[in-house]
Amino acid sequence: MLIASYNPKQTGDILVVILGEDAKEQKVEYKDSVVRISDENSDRVTGFNFLSASETLPRLKDVDGKVELTQDDLNSLNEVLKNNGLSDTLELDEDPKFVVGYVKSVKEHPKSDHLKITETEIDNGKTLQIVSGSPNMQENIKVVVAKVGAMMPDGLIIWPGELKGEESIGMICSGRELLIKNAPNRPGALILPNDYQEVGEAFDFAKSETLFTK
Repeated sequence: MLIASYNPKQTGDILVVILGEDAKEQKVEYKDSVVRISDENSDRVTGFNFLSASETLPRLKDVDGKVELTQDDLNSLNEVLKNNGLSDTLELDEDPKFVVGYVKSVKEHPKSDHLKITETEIDNGKTLQIVSGSPNMQENIKVVVAKVGAMMPDGLIIWPGELKGEESIGMICSGRELLIKNAPNRPGALILPNDYQEVGEAFDFAKSETLFTK
């Protein structure tokens, strides 16, 4: 997992890199230009804050929000880690986090009158149990799945979780949650045309601009 964001108006010239969920007991180490955040017990690194980030990555001056890091970016950031006496290495995550999924089955949630438990295929027969509150949820539809590790347009990060006691791994998205142009401002999963893309493919955000017309 590798999520990066840069919000200079809110946090200053800091690149936030997230590698995993926050630990219950966190260890925060302040170096010269890096803050290393890890699990106090296991030393599992959950993230870094790179200070004066635009000096390392000048292109950040034109960014406000999520950052898609390239291998060249990581090479530069890894050099910063090394220069600050850290042996950690950032690795590129090329696994798409927003993919076309197929809802294979839907059943009622035993503890809710509006939640549904879905079995949703995301790639080559692999399925996830995803709990959804979409009023239009049904079987045999193509949808957009935000996998664990996805950052939504509003900054929400998708983690594994439970909804009223039922495991939910990922999220089935609505058009408005994805900020798709002209998407209806109401709850409901984005149901894709059957011929839109193949199941498991990275969702084509550029193509989605034509999904809704006024």
